[in-house]
Amino acid sequence: MPVSPAYRPEPRFFDLGADYGDAVAPAAFPQTILRYRNDRAAATVGLETLTDAEWIAHFGRFEPLPGQPGPTAMRYHGHQFRTYNPDIGDGRGFLAAQMREVPDRAQAASARGASDSALPGRLLDLGTKGSGQTPWSRGGDGRLTLKGGVREVLAAEMLEALGVPTSRAFSLIETGEALERGDEPSPTRSAVLVRLSHSHVRFGTFQRAAYIGRPDMIEALVEHARALYHPAVPSGDAPGFLRAVVEASARLTARWIAAGFVHGVLNTDNLNVTGESFDYGPWRFLPHYEPGFTAAYFDQFGLYAFARQPEAVFWALTQLGGALKLAADAAPLTEALNGFGPAYIRELRAAFLARLGVASLGEAADQRLLDTTLALLREGGEALRWEPLFFDWFGGFASSARALGGPRGKLYQGEVFDAFRFALFEHEPDRPERLEQPMFAAPEPEEMRIDEVEAVWAAIDAGDDWGPFHAKLARLARARKAWGLTGC
Repeated sequence: MPVSPAYRPEPRFFDLGADYGDAVAPAAFPQTILRYRNDRAAATVGLETLTDAEWIAHFGRFEPLPGQPGPTAMRYHGHQFRTYNPDIGDGRGFLAAQMREVPDRAQAASARGASDSALPGRLLDLGTKGSGQTPWSRGGDGRLTLKGGVREVLAAEMLEALGVPTSRAFSLIETGEALERGDEPSPTRSAVLVRLSHSHVRFGTFQRAAYIGRPDMIEALVEHARALYHPAVPSGDAPGFLRAVVEASARLTARWIAAGFVHGVLNTDNLNVTGESFDYGPWRFLPHYEPGFTAAYFDQFGLYAFARQPEAVFWALTQLGGALKLAADAAPLTEALNGFGPAYIRELRAAFLARLGVASLGEAADQRLLDTTLALLREGGEALRWEPLFFDWFGGFASSARALGGPRGKLYQGEVFDAFRFALFEHEPDRPERLEQPMFAAPEPEEMRIDEVEAVWAAIDAGDDWGPFHAKLARLARARKAWGLTGC
């Protein structure tokens, strides 16, 4: 069976018409070696029944899935490090398919009091990276390095485990070409990646319509994105749509911070209307508290440093608001943008509570826990890594003996720690049964430190040894179950 009965194609982006994308042909690769298939993600859209041969046909050669019109390179502009670029778009990728998510029918119907037929599921995209040249390639080869693909799989899996709204790496296929790159030893191996994402409609999609002076296109985009991704917003309400995007973006940014994650390239073409993280290039996770930590070697001025990510996202939102002025008055758009700060702080409190596995006790107590957690991380310096603090104290009081008797026990002392412990112990554990997961019996948490990422790649590069890669994914699956966080 090529697809399961649960597969429901719905290529809605194409309703917008030819002004928004270009039909393209995928590259003809000399090889298609399946390196990773995400069957858990595939099951959410009814594609887990594909054989490996069928999988390669659809995600290596890009034969269209049933009911799909074929690859389309999306058109958009964007601010890249705050310099406007009207010459970009999908330069090495395309929208391959759109389909409805398969809902958890029993759970969702019970929660909503609805019948199965009333549960549409989210509209999801399959988008590519490294699938060949398009009209927007600007002289590039349209390819992706295998190392870049491996890194994107690892980033998405770690972020999902930590409850960050993220695209999911769906497929990674090695393609048998030797690529020349200036930022890694060359020639290097090539690959094509497919990601499963809620939307690839970017802030830059709206910017392009504004740049060419097309209010009709802005209005069409607002209605398209509102109806599909923010249906609670009334039709024609551009400020309400912006408010929904602001709220979703604030939640995403707060989850990045709580995860200690640095995206690296927060250009307006790398932020979308659903508030879902995607396109992982020079990402990193913090080794320890360091506000100025950057992920990209070319971010010489720290524009997208760890602690500047909220500022960067807000700046990008203001560019989206500027584009929407072609379809709405400025005052309500400004009001919508002004909601980012309060929403971000509210979401940051919630994100830190989730990372510590405790329930809310009200705004004042929750803020106290946020402040004292950051103070402890700051005080701990390089000796206290970011991830282990949340691991050691997950569940609050119930983890006291485990944390104080563990490898970092001597770090947990002094006035700053006492303030943190008092604030933490005010809060009741949220789902304390999670502490029974085997991961919490280990001395160390599952992390994604750069030296481990490089070691995973070195094994592949030197000896085509994929064992460490798959072992890491297996540990991340166990961590995802242990944390029990949700964000996707």
